[in-house]
Amino acid sequence: MQDFDIVIIGCGPVGGAAANLLGRAGLNVLVVEKQADPYPLPRAVHIDHEVMRIFQSAGVVDGFEPLARDTQGHLHIGADGGVLRYLGTAGQARRFGWSNDYFFYQPELEALLRERLAAMPNVTFWTGASAIGLNQDADGVTIALERADGGVQVRAGHVIACDGASSPTRAMLGVSLVDLGFEEPWLVVDVEMDGPVTFPPYAGLPIGADLQQLSVMMCDPRRPTTIVPGRGNHRRWEFMLLPGEQDEAMRAPERVAALIAPWVGDLPHTVVRAATYRFHGLVADRWQVGRVFLAGDAAHQTPPFFGQGMCHGMRDVASLAWKLALVHRDLAGAPLLDGYQGEREPQVRAVISAAIEAGKYICELDPFAAAARDRIIREREATRTVHTAADLINPITGLVLAASTGAGERFIQPRLTDAEGLSYLLDDVTGAGLRLFVAGDPVLDAASADAFKRLGGGVVSIEALQSDTLAAWLAAHDAVAVLVRPDFYVFGTARTAAEVGPLLDAFLRGVGAPVIESVAA
Repeated sequence: MQDFDIVIIGCGPVGGAAANLLGRAGLNVLVVEKQADPYPLPRAVHIDHEVMRIFQSAGVVDGFEPLARDTQGHLHIGADGGVLRYLGTAGQARRFGWSNDYFFYQPELEALLRERLAAMPNVTFWTGASAIGLNQDADGVTIALERADGGVQVRAGHVIACDGASSPTRAMLGVSLVDLGFEEPWLVVDVEMDGPVTFPPYAGLPIGADLQQLSVMMCDPRRPTTIVPGRGNHRRWEFMLLPGEQDEAMRAPERVAALIAPWVGDLPHTVVRAATYRFHGLVADRWQVGRVFLAGDAAHQTPPFFGQGMCHGMRDVASLAWKLALVHRDLAGAPLLDGYQGEREPQVRAVISAAIEAGKYICELDPFAAAARDRIIREREATRTVHTAADLINPITGLVLAASTGAGERFIQPRLTDAEGLSYLLDDVTGAGLRLFVAGDPVLDAASADAFKRLGGGVVSIEALQSDTLAAWLAAHDAVAVLVRPDFYVFGTARTAAEVGPLLDAFLRGVGAPVIESVAA
């Protein structure tokens, strides 16, 4: 029986990203996927800057960036044809290194992730394989797999199930989904077209906003509709099904042609697919059962109104990957993994709640109620604090955080300029692992510093980087140091040089690092 550190069930985008992260961490990984080739049609289309940074750390961003379309965010149009809500980034600084919104073609992403896995000798990839049984004991998990050449069993220290919304693994574990109270039927139409989408004039369009670079949501009670700017010449429409409309009839070619006609005009175009979906909000009641973790759609499903569905899954596996790497290298205690759901679920639920709130007002079909909605939202938007979809994503909470300013925030990624005037992103200069950024001379216990180094941690001098942006971040947080986790969330900050050592020790204790007594004391 073959033995692996990690078995990943499902190699869609989330499973593929998990495999790349864990493979780069040096773990012995098996990925099982029932389909021989990536699904040939587009499904997920949007990611944000945080996922781009995860791709950066997974070593795939160089291949992905040319495949993606860098855009400006989201625009909601009211029933009267005027701007209702703008969650856009036109002209804004890229605090995290990447644009807030990228659109892509899922088959291309899946092919890239598989291609990069093929170059890793420590990653085994089996297609045509399905997990049909799990048996856990104190030392690991036995996974029964069904393949074309017969059944086989493998062993793993841990399992990550990325097997989608219908997740057979979730069913095997007896995990239930909690319904958050939203379900609406929509028709999704993907089109390849030789030219720009035709938009009517909208009142109140923000300066610098380009309709061709925005996901435009028509909050029209006659038929709520979204127009999405895909990569290259790919575009997507999402049409809400009205009461009494049937899925099969709405997918008929002549019906699809009539729906997209106002937007495509006489431009040559090809309908790639037309599919009906139920947009809903669901969260699994358990994301971890023993040594098995659920990630992505297997753990949660969100309405797509802010394009965060796949982003959630990428954050799931980024959170798991660095912790699993430490545990499997005997550098951290197994309880480190037990905080997975407690850390991820509040953030996921907050975004799902925001998407459901938006979905309820977007899907309003009563024209009088829609007019009242427009007035209320515009009044609220005049004093808003949420400016982009990224602002909807709360800091994380959980066990592996310090009680200090900034803990749980996503850390910035400024561009740095070298002596020759060349520009680089922070993570490419310092590495994307565990980092302690310090200004001045921190007071560090030698044993703590050594333990931190053995965890793969690096101490980075702010002065050496010569970054005004990093210095300003520390000043805004009244800190001289910040400890950043490998998933780019802030563990905590230190206000003085003398507090840096205790901050480091708090992290070592938080992950259960097997360090010497002077650190644990």
